[in-house]
Amino acid sequence: MDFKRLSIPDVVLCKPQVLGDERGYFLETFRQDALDAFLGVSLDFCQDNESQSAYGVLRGLHCQLPPHAQTKLVRVVQGRVLDVVLDIRQGSPTFGKHVAVELDSESKQQLLVPKGFAHGFAVLSKTAIFAYKVDAYYDKDSERGIAFDDPELGIDWGLPWDQIQTSVKDSSFPCFKDAEYFEFQK
Repeated sequence: MDFKRLSIPDVVLCKPQVLGDERGYFLETFRQDALDAFLGVSLDFCQDNESQSAYGVLRGLHCQLPPHAQTKLVRVVQGRVLDVVLDIRQGSPTFGKHVAVELDSESKQQLLVPKGFAHGFAVLSKTAIFAYKVDAYYDKDSERGIAFDDPELGIDWGLPWDQIQTSVKDSSFPCFKDAEYFEFQK
């Protein structure tokens, strides 16, 4: 697996080696030792999640506050999404900035979303199956979010606005300036 730091260096694109022939393909979707060596720290994933969504569904921007903050390793099993990661670490040089990466089942790339970031994705294909690992269990009381459509963030979700579908919960998140943040740890 190859790893590449993005414009926000704590966000990492993971590119697996896909071995294929006339029978199909094989790849390692996760390799603890390789990721730990690249990061210089060990992550301990404890839960796998999966969602299925139709075109236009937007999920996010989600996070969990400490002590239940989560690092996520996300990928698309079927379809294509625009994955967005927003830095909510107050004091960070990239505070309030975001990275948007198209993930799809063809390239099989993954994105590592560290603690201190809000995360969301929009489905660009007819349907998508989205899977991710987390290093902390879901905790309803720690769950927070930021408005996906906050104009101050300037996120282009790659969809016509009239075709975006969100949950009531996701549509009621506060704008960025009113959200709860993480403290930046150097």
